[in-house]
Amino acid sequence: MNRIEYEWVKQTREILLKFCDELQPEDFTRQIDGFGFQSVRDSLLHVANCYHGWLGSYILLQTKTPLTPKENISKTSLEEIKQRFIQADAYVDDVLNDLDGQMNELIIRAIPWREHGEPISISAAQLLLHVVTHEYHHKGQIMAMARHMGYEPPNTDVLGVGD
Repeated sequence: MNRIEYEWVKQTREILLKFCDELQPEDFTRQIDGFGFQSVRDSLLHVANCYHGWLGSYILLQTKTPLTPKENISKTSLEEIKQRFIQADAYVDDVLNDLDGQMNELIIRAIPWREHGEPISISAAQLLLHVVTHEYHHKGQIMAMARHMGYEPPNTDVLGVGD
């Protein structure tokens, strides 16, 4: 993944976040069965946490607490989630800057936010692809949740960027 491709990710995310601004507050937090993270808020926060965990903590070692504590999830606002994505974007920039030419080299270490565990071996390129595909997976779930609640979500596909 390069900077241009990640800009597309950010542009499609911005469409999603603007759409989420239009949701009724009770719909943003409504629990809907059948999804791994059962509300739009919880799904967005989970996605942002993934960037913080894998890029900010595992690769860059910039944070030891990448995940939002469970007791804080219900208090997290869309504005706070947007700020987490701004930090996630900074982590992506740092990974692309700091590991330029080394993206496919294996990083071998234990997962920092887990108390116990064996080291894993994975490259920055794999983790960058993972966080982006993970985001798109949950974005699809968020759109399905919105449709379930009666909303008509916008096109957030990368092919729609610039339309």
